[in-house]
Amino acid sequence: MTEAVPDENTLISIDTASCNEKIIKKKTIVYETRVDPTVIKVAGEKIKDQLFTRFGILKPKPNEVQFVSIEKYYEPYSMISGRYFIDYYRKRTYSIDVDKEVLEVVLLNNVLKPEQSADSSQRRHSEIKLEGEERLKNDVKTSLVLDQSGKDVTLEKLPSAPSEPHPKNILEEFGAQEVAADADLSVLRSRIAQRPKDTSRIVSELFEVDERAVIYTPRFRVQYKNLKTGDERTVEFDGVTGEKIRESKRATSHSNPPIPPPPPPSS
Repeated sequence: MTEAVPDENTLISIDTASCNEKIIKKKTIVYETRVDPTVIKVAGEKIKDQLFTRFGILKPKPNEVQFVSIEKYYEPYSMISGRYFIDYYRKRTYSIDVDKEVLEVVLLNNVLKPEQSADSSQRRHSEIKLEGEERLKNDVKTSLVLDQSGKDVTLEKLPSAPSEPHPKNILEEFGAQEVAADADLSVLRSRIAQRPKDTSRIVSELFEVDERAVIYTPRFRVQYKNLKTGDERTVEFDGVTGEKIRESKRATSHSNPPIPPPPPPSS
């Protein structure tokens, strides 16, 4: 059975074609905090001396590490799922070998003159060239999870949790950093919505987003200071699971000299 070829009037020039888009509205989700700040502080106290370990083995004394602060914040992650479909034509030249004695070939009422050419072994032969177009279809689907800088992350970064009933109020209360409005769309387009470079004409084209959300997950940032050296360390915990996420070093402030450790208790 031969497929019907679309009428030329239905084809769109590559120069004038515009991609049809179906993009759903982005949802905002804020995870509930499942761990009490006191529990986070206790977890920090258990590892505070490890934050200032030197050479992998030297740890400060517990009374030399002082709790400074605990701060709750929300870290955003974007989830987006989409599809890119294109039905298009590309130009192609077909080469057909003919006998050296052939002067011309008639195909579909067209008179074609053979040309002399050389193959990979440098042997001369005659061929005719046919100019034509090929019709192809590309259908690409993908799902992405991105951090606030637009980099890919795994779903392990997003533990499951119930969502807050009034997410906007929570975000305003904690001054949560908003994600750029269309940053997720830009990343998704750059990954899948790319017309093939050899496209000559387009039958149809669609960019569709069927899932789109930004998820704000609670975090706790706990800060400690080494009273002996003045160094500061920050450790961060997941507000859903209570697990340690990361730790970082804060530069020592030279304007504030190190605080001497407290004297040992008198006997």
